[in-house]
Amino acid sequence: MLLLVATAIALIWANSSQGTEFLAFWNQKVGIPPLDKTISHWVNDGLMAVFFFFVGLEIKREILAGELADWRQAVLPVAAALGGAIVPAAIYLTFNIDTIAADGWAIPTATDIAFSLGMLSLLGKRVPFAVKVLLTAIAVIDDLIAVIVIALFYTHEIHIDMLLGAAAALPVLVALNYFKVLRFVFYLIPGLLLWFFVLKSGVHATIAGVLLAMTIPLSQLGKIEHALYKPVNYLIMPIFALANTGIILAGDVYGLLTLPLSLGIVAGLFLGKPLGIVLFSWGVVKSGGAKLPLGLKWRHIIGLGFTAGIGFTMSIFIAGLSFSDAAQQSSAKLAIMFGTVLSGIVGLLWLVKVENTLTSEIKDSFRP
Repeated sequence: MLLLVATAIALIWANSSQGTEFLAFWNQKVGIPPLDKTISHWVNDGLMAVFFFFVGLEIKREILAGELADWRQAVLPVAAALGGAIVPAAIYLTFNIDTIAADGWAIPTATDIAFSLGMLSLLGKRVPFAVKVLLTAIAVIDDLIAVIVIALFYTHEIHIDMLLGAAAALPVLVALNYFKVLRFVFYLIPGLLLWFFVLKSGVHATIAGVLLAMTIPLSQLGKIEHALYKPVNYLIMPIFALANTGIILAGDVYGLLTLPLSLGIVAGLFLGKPLGIVLFSWGVVKSGGAKLPLGLKWRHIIGLGFTAGIGFTMSIFIAGLSFSDAAQQSSAKLAIMFGTVLSGIVGLLWLVKVENTLTSEIKDSFRP
């Protein structure tokens, strides 16, 4: 709800009589050299590094002690996540291949774990718990794919000296983990140095957050996640939405949504996600590599696939990395919001229909 409210405020404010001042605020520079950045950059390079640190903690916990710890359990969500990334990217490129918008191919590959699980929570116990567990695992792998994509494909210029600085800070963090140093305060200074060097190296600064998370001892993951849960979800993500969804809706909104760039994103999120997740899941199950979790039907997987089309935070973040042109960014963000809402509504309605149908089938089976 906070994300939706923040997005609505940003849209209304940007299109009000104070819209120019609202957008100019985010472009004000603050700080001192070499850390003088616009407020928008501080949000995307600073606060979002904390968000990615939180994401990194979730990834590590799931791999070491969660649903991904057993490779036999991990096969299905890994296959589903790969399908949910490959097919949307392919659909996007069919609309935008050989155009200046082709760089945005990764935008519809992302799933917003907090937003998608939040939407599922609206259904309460009407949805099997296994759906939420599987969606969580898929979204965590999806985040890992996004991190790899950002590191490999959205790094344009490398500064070797700064990269070497980051390479020097990382072993210090690894050593702290090796010697079982548990207090997070000891990780903070080398972690900040790692962030600074990664920021200046040309690799996106948020990667530092994930790298730092990988060095935190397993015994401390839950404690730090708990401490960060409220600041990330109730402060950082709404601020990110405020800073990145202030789109000026001047002219023909329908025209903006029917641009190849926008169609590729909407089709990728709304159609590519469920198609990729279902096809790859079906393939790995039929080949004997995995089994559907107990109590789940293929109808649940389809609904889960639609819900995974809720891209929002990560998709908007990748859109900012993909395009420097303001008009392209606005079109991409508008398409992300449209695709996210469409996916969320259809996913929820589909899952409600599935549960109602299954309940009716069970009742019918007991009738004489």
